[in-house]
Amino acid sequence: MLATYRRILARPGTALFSATGLVARLPISMVGLGIVLLVEDASGSYGVAGAVSAAHLLANALFAILQGRLIDRVGQSRVLPVVITIWGVALALLMWSVESDWPILLTYLFAVLAGASLPSVATCVRARWSHATRDPDELQTAFALEAVADEAVFITGPILVTVLATAVHPVAGLTTALVTGVLGTYAFAAQRRTEPPTHRRPEPGADRPGIPWGTLIPLTVVSAALGLLFGAAEVATVAFAEERGAKVYAGVLLALWAAGSLIAGVMTGAVTWRRGPDHRLRWGARAMTVAMLPLTFIDSMVVMGAVLFVAGFAIAPTLIATMSLSEKVLPPSRLTEGMAFLQTGLVAGVAPGAALAGVVIDTQGASAAYLVPVAGGLLALLAAQAIRPIVVPVVTRD
Repeated sequence: MLATYRRILARPGTALFSATGLVARLPISMVGLGIVLLVEDASGSYGVAGAVSAAHLLANALFAILQGRLIDRVGQSRVLPVVITIWGVALALLMWSVESDWPILLTYLFAVLAGASLPSVATCVRARWSHATRDPDELQTAFALEAVADEAVFITGPILVTVLATAVHPVAGLTTALVTGVLGTYAFAAQRRTEPPTHRRPEPGADRPGIPWGTLIPLTVVSAALGLLFGAAEVATVAFAEERGAKVYAGVLLALWAAGSLIAGVMTGAVTWRRGPDHRLRWGARAMTVAMLPLTFIDSMVVMGAVLFVAGFAIAPTLIATMSLSEKVLPPSRLTEGMAFLQTGLVAGVAPGAALAGVVIDTQGASAAYLVPVAGGLLALLAAQAIRPIVVPVVTRD
């Protein structure tokens, strides 16, 4: 199994940009929770803390596509150092404003600025893999590797920021996110040998490669549905543990869920698939929906952990198929921009999912709230079924 991964990492520069990309994307899983912990400690209000974090999240979702388009046209090595510097300054000012008790509007402003400038390093890493190899099997393995990296980030990031913010100082978690994000992104952007080529704006009257909206729009809906599923399942799981007097073990349940996904991601990358990513995406959406349904009937913490672990096996393969399909149909000159749609959909779905689950928890309890991620799985399945027949564009290397 590991030989498959050794083969792609033996390509010049791939291991280095994948490793630095892993460090650079740590803030994605740390900043939202870090803001909540910092602002709540200073204000005593989870409502205000959640609103500031939501402002950061929504700004990130709204500006990801514009950032992706700019990166395609100008290049990663030019755009990433600029935006990550703006992000670092904005995040530092956010922390300073909270600690110094500045007007709350300034805190919101810095949260929006930080969210808008936080780069989607994961998308840039996948764009580099698409440039490094055009072999479908190798790309499948590369995207599986990055899905595993994503899972590792989302397992370790929240734990790290929580421990630092509660055991050291409220700003310690966000400061760590700032340092890893800035240094990791600088190191990643400095590797110009593996950077994808730029694609300048076409001359007036020249044809611009089109985006296959018949595939990308359903894929974006799939991503948003996955975000809804993730956001709802996380809130429901925390509430489930709290109802049983074991809130301290909520992180363990979520870690088991992520661990199942991580293992499935490793296995997915080691297999040579006969069916295309569109077929795997539909089956993945079905599996996620079916895996979420039993959670509404479970009352035991131990059984919940076991079922979540098994349910996690449907996540990474679905995400890998989504990214593989987008890479297959998007023209190289708009690859980062197109993948940014998926990132935006994923991020934008988390907050509504968490909010819907919260409403159900308040009225019906935690078990009933697991019906929200079931609905997210069904939405992903419907969107996957709506994908038009794939016509792979004929492209040439720049």
